[in-house]
Amino acid sequence: MTGDGDGFRAVLRYIDRQMAFEPDSYNESYLDRRISARMGRRDVDDYRAYLDVLSSDPEEPAALLDSLSINVTGFFRNPPVWERLRDVLRRLTDDARRVRCWSAPCADGREPYSLAMLARDDPDVDAAALEITATDIDEEALAAAREGRYTGSRTTDLRAQLEPLSAPTDHVALDGDTVTVRDEVRRMVEFERHDLISGRARTGHDLVLCRNLLIYIDADYKEPIFETLTDAVRTDGFLTIGKSETLPLSYRDAYEPFDKKHHIYRKR
Repeated sequence: MTGDGDGFRAVLRYIDRQMAFEPDSYNESYLDRRISARMGRRDVDDYRAYLDVLSSDPEEPAALLDSLSINVTGFFRNPPVWERLRDVLRRLTDDARRVRCWSAPCADGREPYSLAMLARDDPDVDAAALEITATDIDEEALAAAREGRYTGSRTTDLRAQLEPLSAPTDHVALDGDTVTVRDEVRRMVEFERHDLISGRARTGHDLVLCRNLLIYIDADYKEPIFETLTDAVRTDGFLTIGKSETLPLSYRDAYEPFDKKHHIYRKR
């Protein structure tokens, strides 16, 4: 943390009391980077001045919440993981007529849409058996996810992200740098607002994806999140976490590796 520590904590208290976000669960260096980014956008150089902006500008809390939310994503992020998830989907849909999947946090929807497209693209997966729920704390991200329209940039080649699919245009419409998810794919995903820290319990899922969230979370809150995730996965169901993340020691006996290299685990 840089600068005025008391001012920084005053901003955190405002976030905790006035916004739908629990800063205590995130590490301070992450929070400081995201808050400082908003301060730079507002041309404010100290926390107390930024607190005045938060209190006086009705649009700033929503902008800060968007900055604080974990929304870095992409279609088929880390493609080798998705190749192993093909095998998971094949197993699940071969064993059951209904397969419940949960993507959390889903950011702008590209992860759950990737799951839906992968299922539709693979002839050995029964896509009709999938029920995909995607959740996030950020309402703006959820609105973008429901729309399913994404525009690439100089550093983001969306067409390249879709290379794991044998026939991308079966699942998306391509128009220059813009990718629009087809209605048949969008109908496979139900988006809901949910907070992994304080949200309602979920159960009975065959596959849960929680990738690249835990690296931002304070150590004291990782175990409560894993409790939520573990309760959500049925026995013999699968949990996938990010490539830089590990199972807490207290939960390692609850899972067996399905593919340890790619952080896919099966609940005992």
